[in-house]
Amino acid sequence: MTVFICGSEPEDIFCGIYDAWMSRLGHENVRLEPAGCDRELFCRYREVKTSAEKAKKVTDSIRRKLSEQLYETVYRAALSRDPFRCDKIYRFLIYAFAAGPSVLERLQIPAVHQLFSMNRRLNREYDHMRGFTRFSQTEEGILLAKIEPENDITVLLAPHFADRMPLESWMIYDCRRRKAAVHQSGGPWVMVRADASEWEQRLHAGTDEKQYEELWRTFHRAAAIEARENLRCQQNLLPLRYRPYMTEFTQATPESV
Repeated sequence: MTVFICGSEPEDIFCGIYDAWMSRLGHENVRLEPAGCDRELFCRYREVKTSAEKAKKVTDSIRRKLSEQLYETVYRAALSRDPFRCDKIYRFLIYAFAAGPSVLERLQIPAVHQLFSMNRRLNREYDHMRGFTRFSQTEEGILLAKIEPENDITVLLAPHFADRMPLESWMIYDCRRRKAAVHQSGGPWVMVRADASEWEQRLHAGTDEKQYEELWRTFHRAAAIEARENLRCQQNLLPLRYRPYMTEFTQATPESV
């Protein structure tokens, strides 16, 4: 068994698929794994080198031979939190290129069902984050939102907020993966790595919206009806893991009281 070790970004996964496919070792003799997994005896390991050329060949093949919809489904699966998504996508594509564009209708096939499940979990979180993402204005006048999603959905959230706030300069920062979507007023948005020290200083800088945040928290408390409080229902509609970065659930600082 030959194991191809690839990174976590969609481009890394597509390059891993390219290397495994073009190795001509036979699909049953290769496997894709993320970096950091325990290594097995009697397996040969190869590090995948990411290149835009290899990733483009894979994406072009999916779009040309299958469909644009199927490519979008595969790309979203590559953003999933599933640690073994790279090999699952590879197994799906083996079957998809043999079965054709209608492959997504065959949920009885394990490889198809696995891809469908990854997309379903990702889409559910994406729908939640569109409503639960909160922005605060920094001293520089930039709107900043911090999120910590389980799936790598920042690249999906960016077009949504670019359409809603095209004339604002804003940034959505993924605290888990240390990357950000940055949008300039009237311009396009880009994805950037945000792991340098200067980014940390900017992200922890104060805002000029303390009074408005406190007003929002006051409204949240005033609108609640104590007799109808149902914590279990609240947690079903708004899970606890989304609350740390939501304005109405953050603790007020002494300066804002």
